Amino acid sequence: MSSTIHNISIDCRDTYALAGFWSQVFDCPRQPDDFPGDPEAMLLPPGGPVVLFLAVPEGKTVKNRLHLDLQPADRTRAEEVERLLGIGATLVDDQTRPDGAGWVVLADPEGNEFCVLRSAAERAATSATSGDADTA
Repeated sequence: MSSTIHNISIDCRDTYALAGFWSQVFDCPRQPDDFPGDPEAMLLPPGGPVVLFLAVPEGKTVKNRLHLDLQPADRTRAEEVERLLGIGATLVDDQTRPDGAGWVVLADPEGNEFCVLRSAAERAATSATSGDADTA
């Protein structure tokens, strides 16, 4: 018997605000019973596990040991990075290689790092020459 992912939990100070940021990332609404000041908030992204935001008193102080790798569904990596920066992400590091492989590291409004990989179309267009080196 194996395990499956039931939800991904993210510790944060403001569950409602951070769930709002990630709801834009995943293009899914917050749950109707989540309100400012709640100790928990939840998102149900299409095709993915539940993302649960849990209020904790301490702020983030070190690099995440676990992070999300996002792959754009309908745009290029560069377009997705620009969109995410526009909704409140910050650029942490750009690991894009000259051949297009690699990833971009961003942080959400509370400093949690996540990576943006190339889209499937971008990978297919360059996989014959560069391999599949988009693992963050």
